[in-house]
Amino acid sequence: MIHCENETGFSINKIVTRFYETKLNAMKILVVDDEKIVLESCQAVLEEAGFEVVLIPSAAKALKEMKHEEFALLLIDVKMPEHDGMYLMQEVKKQWPGKPVIVMSGYYTADTIHEAIRMGAATFIAKPFEPEELVETIYQVIEKEERHGKKEGPGN
Repeated sequence: MIHCENETGFSINKIVTRFYETKLNAMKILVVDDEKIVLESCQAVLEEAGFEVVLIPSAAKALKEMKHEEFALLLIDVKMPEHDGMYLMQEVKKQWPGKPVIVMSGYYTADTIHEAIRMGAATFIAKPFEPEELVETIYQVIEKEERHGKKEGPGN
């Protein structure tokens, strides 16, 4: 079991407990990034938090996967070869308008963050991030979606 706790006593285990208490775990998350290390790191953290995780290395493959699988949310990188994360988010918002998307990037500017939010991203997370930061960000997005009743069914 991964146990990550920082100097303030904030731990991923406390966040995971919140998921179990509110029954928000076991949701499927699509992680899209062209960097294998990022995909593997996200998988380890998110599976430890109780999520089912699907890893995809490109925007085109992500769109294909979304036609066959239902995901609670997407975690997508901005900079990828061929089609970038902004393209992917634009396509997702056209086909699945209520689908929550978290945008991540290690190469970002205020303009990038503003553009992602304007296009409909639920939030932005800067890479590299700590495991508890990733889980807390996802928890906040899911909690917000639950409060606003934006849960989508299959095919939406």
